[in-house]
Amino acid sequence: MKKVLITGANKSIGFETARQLLQQGYYVYLGTRNLEKGREAVSILHSEGLSQVEPIEIDVDRIESIKSAREVLGARTEVLDVLINNAGISGDMPQQSLETDVTVFRQVFETNFFGVIEVTQAFIDLLRQSSEPRIVNVTSGLGSLGMHNDPEWKYYSIKPACYVSSKAALNAYTIVLAADLRDTAFKVNAVDPGYTATDFNNHTGPGSVPDAAARVVKAAVLGADGPTGQFFSDDNAPETGISPW
Repeated sequence: MKKVLITGANKSIGFETARQLLQQGYYVYLGTRNLEKGREAVSILHSEGLSQVEPIEIDVDRIESIKSAREVLGARTEVLDVLINNAGISGDMPQQSLETDVTVFRQVFETNFFGVIEVTQAFIDLLRQSSEPRIVNVTSGLGSLGMHNDPEWKYYSIKPACYVSSKAALNAYTIVLAADLRDTAFKVNAVDPGYTATDFNNHTGPGSVPDAAARVVKAAVLGADGPTGQFFSDDNAPETGISPW
């Protein structure tokens, strides 16, 4: 049974991703900042007959919490097959490049960028024990620099400075990480779940949570012949599913 850790998984897309992977036979470590909320999420999954899941307390903003989660997980398994860096924030709005205080930039980057790096580095040893390790960084279509330079793009006018910058940085890290692991069995990819109706955007998105989670799951279960170092986005590139960086 393959094992997966998902950060920010007690609700929304992360929770649905956990559900879909459980349905495919994975064992899920459901990452959550609040352990009680994680237990509540696990209880829902148990009520659906999905029992191979347990909560793991992990706050990606705090290195002490990440280290503690690594110790807890390491005591329960010697192998981690999939890491899904799903936790993310949008930050206070509006976000202008010149007017927004740099503390907001730092807050958003702490979760969306530095947190991903620290979690990945903390769990890489367990992932190396897998025969088919996968790392999925949940990004946003708004992280595409190429699309932001295209006036014809449907989201061209949407440029929250902190969020866009953090996701562009995450995309860059994904490229470098995939390159560093290119001669191994790792598959490292960025996935845009699409503009989805969640708490993240006050449920304004047109996409559904199950569809969004399915995009993340697809990258998590890639076979040995699957791609690495890609930016998957059905929203940015509906014909190919591969977004410009």
